[in-house]
Amino acid sequence: MTQKSILITGCSSGIGYDAALTLKDRGWRVFATCRAPEDCARLSEEGFESFVLDYTHQSSIDGALAECLKRTGGTLDALFNNGAYGIPGAVEDLPTDALRSIFETNLFGYHELTRQVIPVMRAQGHGRILNCSSVLGFAVLKWRGAYNATKFAMEGLTDTLRVEMRDTPIHVVLIQPGPITSRIRQNAIPHFEKWIDWRGSVRRDQYEGSLNKRLYEDNGPDAFELPASAVSAKVVQALESSRPKARYKITTPTYVMAILKRVLPTRAMDWILAKA
Repeated sequence: MTQKSILITGCSSGIGYDAALTLKDRGWRVFATCRAPEDCARLSEEGFESFVLDYTHQSSIDGALAECLKRTGGTLDALFNNGAYGIPGAVEDLPTDALRSIFETNLFGYHELTRQVIPVMRAQGHGRILNCSSVLGFAVLKWRGAYNATKFAMEGLTDTLRVEMRDTPIHVVLIQPGPITSRIRQNAIPHFEKWIDWRGSVRRDQYEGSLNKRLYEDNGPDAFELPASAVSAKVVQALESSRPKARYKITTPTYVMAILKRVLPTRAMDWILAKA
């Protein structure tokens, strides 16, 4: 049997890294890409085929996919769009340029790479495209407006693509984690410090009493937090099932929020989300 291949983005840590390990152990040929060259070097030392893919640069997307296809002889069985980051802060404190910046990585990069992969999968007659969304792709939390917006947009774009791909042999899947052990909070700090003038905000007291503590203090895992391996288990299902689901929910909060969104009126839902 020919070894199946997958390109995964955001493999430096967390979900991407665990998915790369899991699939490699299951016999997949994994192209584990990262934004930073030093992370790629570390993964290469661990035995991965790793090279740079930075969603914010067209040339990086082009080059990474070209390298991948060069190594496989022009085929790719699956793509797992995973790399993303957050810019914590109140929406009223979020500069529009910050929103443009995060969309470049969390949505536009996904879109460009996916558009380039689709012709490859069409030509070979099969393919799987997995997009890593979040519970925040359908239920908001305060202080996360930028991240919420990118994930809501991704869900809309992915749903549309899935419907459009029904007449092709390409399956399109949303992965919807809730709280997962990762470095997303630590990785968000530089973006928060770059973009959010919290000291000059009318919400300064709220930042000091809530968000800043969450960002800078290690208070242990979140409630219901699961390890990244919980996501990898669903990724395996999405890739290896003959009829993958449209969505794979992960963690109790994701299931609970999905139910509450269906049964509660908006005002009641807002009250719950405001308390979270």
